[in-house]
Amino acid sequence: MKKLAIPLLSLILVISCSKSDSYSSRALNADSENESWLLHGRTYDESRFSPLNDINDSNVKELGLSWSFETGTNRGHETTPIVVDGMMFITAPWSVVFALDAKTGKEIWSYDPKADKAWARNACCDVVNRGVAVWGDSVVFATIDGRLISLDKESGEVIWDVLTIDKTKPYTITGAPRIIDGKIIIGNGGGEFGVRGYISAYDIEDGSMLWRFFTVPGNPDEPFESPALAKAAETWSGGKWWEIGGGGTVWDSMAYDPELNLLYIGTGNGSPWNRYVRSPGGGDNLYLSSIVAINPENGEYVWHYQTTPGDTWDYTATQHMILADIDIDGKQRKVIMQAPKNGFFYVIDRISGEFISANNFVPTNWASHVDQETGRPVEIKETNHELQPALTTPGPLGGHNWHPMSYSPKTGLVYIPAQETIFVYSTDNGFEYNPRTWNLANQIEMSYLPKDPDELAMLDAATVGYLLAWDPIAQKEVWRAQYKRPWSGGVLSTDGNLVFQGTSDGRFVAYAADSGDLLWSVDTGQGIVAPPITYKIEGKQYIAVQVGYGGAYALTGGLESPNQNPSRDGRMMIFEIGGAELEEPVATIAELNPTIFELNADALTIARGEYEYHEHCQFCHGAGVIGGGVLPDLRMLDAQGHASFLGNVLGGIHGSGMASFKDVLNVEQAQQIHEYIKNQTVLTGIANAAEQ
Repeated sequence: MKKLAIPLLSLILVISCSKSDSYSSRALNADSENESWLLHGRTYDESRFSPLNDINDSNVKELGLSWSFETGTNRGHETTPIVVDGMMFITAPWSVVFALDAKTGKEIWSYDPKADKAWARNACCDVVNRGVAVWGDSVVFATIDGRLISLDKESGEVIWDVLTIDKTKPYTITGAPRIIDGKIIIGNGGGEFGVRGYISAYDIEDGSMLWRFFTVPGNPDEPFESPALAKAAETWSGGKWWEIGGGGTVWDSMAYDPELNLLYIGTGNGSPWNRYVRSPGGGDNLYLSSIVAINPENGEYVWHYQTTPGDTWDYTATQHMILADIDIDGKQRKVIMQAPKNGFFYVIDRISGEFISANNFVPTNWASHVDQETGRPVEIKETNHELQPALTTPGPLGGHNWHPMSYSPKTGLVYIPAQETIFVYSTDNGFEYNPRTWNLANQIEMSYLPKDPDELAMLDAATVGYLLAWDPIAQKEVWRAQYKRPWSGGVLSTDGNLVFQGTSDGRFVAYAADSGDLLWSVDTGQGIVAPPITYKIEGKQYIAVQVGYGGAYALTGGLESPNQNPSRDGRMMIFEIGGAELEEPVATIAELNPTIFELNADALTIARGEYEYHEHCQFCHGAGVIGGGVLPDLRMLDAQGHASFLGNVLGGIHGSGMASFKDVLNVEQAQQIHEYIKNQTVLTGIANAAEQ
């Protein structure tokens, strides 16, 4: 028999293609591999929901520490761990990668790409990194200085290293890549400094670029890269945006629908922020602040939906997007859901880009609502800052920032790391582009902290955060866990009726997904911004989260004191049922910045709360919130009690006798009752002090 001569290179390609095809199948069926965490959002739909339920609402209180691993740095930690084949892959600040044994935490290998430390000046929001992607034998990640690197999964050796940016421009990369059928998808940041946004695809085998999609048009005197950009150019008018870049960077969120073969990307703010300088002739400035659907095979535009036309507030649409199939008006719809910075929660048809619904999930005063017919926000002229400074909410940190949401098909709720922030926007009529610094075209004086103590106190009181359980069909809040500060971590929901989140004050907490009851809390001593994950090895379920405070708010918030980020290095913390108790933190943020209530309500809200309280609550808890000692005195609620108040009132407390009042109270009425109770707590406290 004659032997076939197969060239070695061909044989290698056949083997590598076979491995790639195998991993492609695993990725497409990631939901069935529920013991792993194969993809950034666990599955391509980015729901961050796990069907694991060994850890559940009945035993979560037994969680203890299984193991921890220190990363060696105390900058912001934002990674989503990838867990596959018993290995955990994480990143740390400065784009350092670690491979760990997911059961024991033992380091297998680490790789430091030696990112250019001087490049940090081009990073608006810390030298963070949100994670890797794994495909076959490759671990792929991006660096703060714009490189894309492939490492051998088992050894950590470099396979290839390619530059994805023009180093004469202030681009950075902090986001995690996604991989679709062997194509690595990666974007970048830099919109505050002056760059042109784009997203690219690279080949998993050799790092060669396959396609690039620009999100905003370039110089109109030159040929446009695609018909979509020629169309977009019609929405820019009067300025020379291309000299500053235009913005629209794709610095974080992506999702993928294999059935439709559509890749969804979220685009960022304009460069500069201010539209009156960027595009003085008006226009929507496509494709800024938009959800854009593109074909992952070739990078061609399919459709878009713009959340903030003509954005002038840094209201990016780069926030987490989730794909789901939900019933709306009796019809099953394939939707994409997003809560971008602008404060509105959107439900969009992901096949066509058709607007379905939107409602504000945090207070907004830049727009009153989103018009149901046009799908466009209705701007409020009085808070427009074209001619005079305007105090606006949300501020540039947004009603929701990069911290991932989660969608539970069990409850039908989306869990949003929401926040309330304010900012004084203005127009700098003397703006001149400076390629070496921030380019916002806003009067920088407007960003100063108030000198007046009362004004500073107002800013402090107006800056809060909470975990929000949101009904995407009814477009309304179901429950919330209130925090004193914004910038808490991403969210994980599970089939065990649990929602996990790390908080900016250093706690790692678990709530009942249906009611919002606080079921478990541990003080880590370090602020948490990263999202948790869960996985299972040898029959045991684990919960994992990276701790270590940082990012935009940590750098620019200006309200934290005395020390928001203890000197201890960031670390991975993995929990299991029956694990060890944590040692008391040496420096605990929870003590330095306690989660306490603020009296922010007006007299009318308190008066309405007084009425509702006495209508529904006094019969068990006493008139005037002065109980008889049989039930808990509501004036003595601790921080956890205040955080779970709405969930307890509207969802009840299982096994305690506290029933749900959602049949007679809505969220607004429950909030009014809460404000009344807080007011009474202070008033009776003052009275007691006077008696002494």
